[in-house]
Amino acid sequence: MSTVLPPEATAGAWGADPYAYAVRAGRGPLFLSRGDGWLLPLEVERWCARADADDLEVLRRCEGAVLDVGCGPGRLVAELAARDVPVLGIDVSEAAVARTTALGGRALRRSVFAPLPDEGRWGTALLVDGNVGIGGDPRALLDRLRGLLAPGGLLIAETVPADVDERVLVRVTDALGRSSAPFPWARLGTPALLRHARPLGWRAVDQWTAGGRCFVALRSRRSRRSRSRSSSAEPPKSAALISSQRAAKPSGDSPVTAR
Repeated sequence: MSTVLPPEATAGAWGADPYAYAVRAGRGPLFLSRGDGWLLPLEVERWCARADADDLEVLRRCEGAVLDVGCGPGRLVAELAARDVPVLGIDVSEAAVARTTALGGRALRRSVFAPLPDEGRWGTALLVDGNVGIGGDPRALLDRLRGLLAPGGLLIAETVPADVDERVLVRVTDALGRSSAPFPWARLGTPALLRHARPLGWRAVDQWTAGGRCFVALRSRRSRRSRSRSSSAEPPKSAALISSQRAAKPSGDSPVTAR
């Protein structure tokens, strides 16, 4: 499905009650649901826990100041901050940003497609827990991230462990029947991500699996001449909180059918 909604529509969906309730409680069940009964469980408990061994392998590969796109409850931001790594989380969910800051991390409630601090100067961008699907348009997201990173910057993305390349219109739902507004989402395996990334000037520098999760590291080929300007750049260590983008935050290897 190629339906694309504006970023503000997606932000509204993720600011809706089912996701906020789950983040505040630190547990699910929570799902992405489609009109035909397709359900994808979301790993709320893992997102709200401390960074695990698989997460730490991701963080070990980060370079320079880190931008966590769709940071959710903030476990990665908090872990990097505890190590004195300059890091900023962005998420469209107020509840997610609040939980991140409560853990001692810096986060802003903002879409990745909105103006952000230090555009063109981030060393690493993270797209984990399914956030490669943000906005339902992989090429638009990859192009935006290329502009946020410094020349030669690193993108670490988590992908579906299969050759999947699909666009869906989904809602966030919970076991009580609460549901968000619909928003576009994408699910990509590593081959599909690479197919979208190469024409935009990205090259794969690493691929690995851990705990059943799949990851790929991409490096931007962008030269300094094409570097985008940051209009109100703040240093990543700024005490100011920045709001972030997060069109969705699903995880899980494969959808399950509604019962």
